[in-house]
Formats: sequence, structure tokens, C-alpha cells
Amino acid sequence: MQIPAAFEYARADSIDHALQLLAEHGPESRVIAGGHSLLPMMKLRLANPEWLIDINDLTDLEHITEDGDWLRVGALTRHVTLLESDIVAGHFPIVRDAEKTIADPLVRNRGTIGGSLCQADPAEDLSTVCHVLRAELVIRGPNGDRTVPMKELHRGPYETTVEPNEILTEIRWPIRARSSSAYTKVERRVGDWATAASGASVTMGSGGQIEDVTIGLTAVGLDGSTATRAQDAVRGQQPSEELYAEAGRLAAEDCNPVEDQRGTEAYKRHLADELTRRVLRKAVERLMSTAEAGS
Repeated sequence: MQIPAAFEYARADSIDHALQLLAEHGPESRVIAGGHSLLPMMKLRLANPEWLIDINDLTDLEHITEDGDWLRVGALTRHVTLLESDIVAGHFPIVRDAEKTIADPLVRNRGTIGGSLCQADPAEDLSTVCHVLRAELVIRGPNGDRTVPMKELHRGPYETTVEPNEILTEIRWPIRARSSSAYTKVERRVGDWATAASGASVTMGSGGQIEDVTIGLTAVGLDGSTATRAQDAVRGQQPSEELYAEAGRLAAEDCNPVEDQRGTEAYKRHLADELTRRVLRKAVERLMSTAEAGS
């Protein structure tokens, strides 16, 4: 049986109280909500916090709010809430696509988007989703709020720019007209970490060309978090199977998968290629379906 090292526990009743507790107990304290990322690491003794600060009572961090050109999501919002939200799916179907593949109902009922992003696991689905949607993150600390783009949140595997005395409070996704998105994943069994996954967000121009695009890959070592050459090849072009194939080829070339029990390097590059084609095709099909429904 794997048992964590001994720790102390405190329950925060407000964001300010949580920040106070973090300041009081220092860098060896950790915030906990769902616990599905932190507790397994504690059982393996890969994380050994001296204090756990429970933030489950901070209901002001659990919201989905449409605010002008942004959809604001509280960091304590549960996976199941994101999965079932029609507002989220209406603007960003990629989120529902990804949430359907995350773990199992027990995890989705308790796990939070903030916990997923702060875990900074290279195989974490919502990190790719947030890169693809060009999210901004609101982080609160002793000096107030600061906002960072998603591309600056992760310093590396399991390491973020959230300081020990700070809390991630909100994720903001920009709402764009004539845009849609998609995510697809290959896994060894339902709810497992990705062998490989891909996500894309597409914005169409008035002439039917792909005006803007973001492509992300999960679990295959993509430097920079988006497939830059694939995006450049697609941007400004008319959608076609040939275009999707070229984007997939470039994404596969630019990722850096590691051979492990989930598959060989060649297999993972093949998945990066094929899954990139699929998400581009799906995002464009969704846009065209919406346009037809509105005509």
C-alpha cells in the first residue's frame, strides 16, 4: 500500500484566507481541490507537502461566465461542469471533445480545470485545449492579480509559473466569430492518458478560406505547444483533404515523441499526422454546418 508522508491540513474559507495560509506555511504548502493530480504523487512520495490548503469552499472560483469577447471559467470548475455546459460547447466544442476522454466519472465529478493545468503533465488534455484556444490565465498573489498567456504558464513538465504564494483563479478563452474547434485522442483504454492526441481551432474568412488556425498535440513532445509550421501551411488556404494531409505531415515531423509502453516513436508520429488531419477536418465541418444552419 502506498501511503503519503505525514502532513498538516487547513481549510480556506476565502481566496484571501487561502493566500494567507500559503504565506504562513511557506513553499512546502500546497493547494488541493479535487486532489486527483496531487494525491497520487504524494502516495508515490514524488510530492511531500507539509501542509495541504483545501480550497473546495471557494465557490467564487467555480463559474462559467460569458463576458463580452471572453468566456471566463473559474479554476475550481469541475470537469463534469465543463463537459455538460452548453455555453462552453457552443463556443468551444473542443472542450466537450476533450472532457469526454478524461479519466472516468468519479474523477470528472471532483477534478478541476485549475488542478489539471497546474499539474503541468505533458499528457494532460486540457493543457493542449487551452493552448489551442489561446487562453489567458489569471493568477492571484499577495500583490493582486496578474494575467499570463497559456504559453507562459508551464515552465516544463510538472512545473508552472504559479509561485508558491499564488493561486490560479480563472481561465479566459477569447470568443471569435466564424470559429470552431475539435479534439481527438488515442488511448490504450478508456480514460487513460493519451498515447497521442490533437486539437485544432479554425477561423474561416468571408471567402471560405482558413483565416486563422491553431493546432496542438498532446503527449508527443511538441516544442512550443502548437504546431507552427502546420499552422502556417494552413493559414490563408481553402480547406481540402490535401491541405489537411500537408498539415498532418508537418505536425508529425515537428513533434518529438518518446518510445514507451504506449507505442514506438514511428507509431506516435503516425498518430500525430492522422489526428491532426481529423481535427482540422472536424473543425471545418462544424463551421460549415453552423453556416448552413444559419442560412
